[in-house]
Amino acid sequence: MIDTCDEQIIHDSLVVEIQEELPRVGDMVQLFKALADETRLKIAFSLTLKQELCVCDVGAIIGASNATASHHLRYLKENGLAHSERRGKMVYYSLADDHVLQLVKIAHEHTMEGEKNG
Repeated sequence: MIDTCDEQIIHDSLVVEIQEELPRVGDMVQLFKALADETRLKIAFSLTLKQELCVCDVGAIIGASNATASHHLRYLKENGLAHSERRGKMVYYSLADDHVLQLVKIAHEHTMEGEKNG
């Protein structure tokens, strides 16, 4: 059975109030799309454990080539979720800011609570 209202009653003032407050969500959608990939989420979570990682280490962590790791890291960077810094022959990545760190940590905590609650 579908959970739905038994009557169609729209609270117009409430709907208008919320519609006026809704931001453009396209950028938020892109952020969640970037994290919806299992490999990229593993990388982002790894960057919550260590503040920065080089491309080689990321490749080893995800069990992929440096080229594959670099591709995923670049995608995270292009979507505002990571920063990179070249030091000599090495490139190091970190999360873009504390907001990204918190998003990943909160997602992890939420899934852990779900596992505990069945």
